[in-house]
Amino acid sequence: MDPVDLKEKFSMFDEFWAPKIVGELNGQYVKLAKLKGEFVWHRHEHEDEFFMVVKGRLTIHLKDRAIELAEGQFFVVPRGVDHLPVAEEECHVMLFEPKTVLNTGNVKNDRTVETLERL
Repeated sequence: MDPVDLKEKFSMFDEFWAPKIVGELNGQYVKLAKLKGEFVWHRHEHEDEFFMVVKGRLTIHLKDRAIELAEGQFFVVPRGVDHLPVAEEECHVMLFEPKTVLNTGNVKNDRTVETLERL
């Protein structure tokens, strides 16, 4: 039971779109990820997805609009909603997700991370 230093944890990896586990609470993982570029359209049928921008800017495209997030802002993508995260420049995010969430949701491709690294 020690405090988690987000800057320190983000300094421990360079990969984009590869979430890392930094904590657990109530059946959920607290994850950190670096994002850059466009991800993939996907959805999570049974889980909501919490994105909080720690550094940079993130756009989450939905079918009917785009959500623009700046540092210190968050957005919850409701379960079953198709979304496409895009970061024009490097962006650092914190995610809260049930342990069962696959980062690419209903899509499996080269960006799917089935076994998450714990920092």
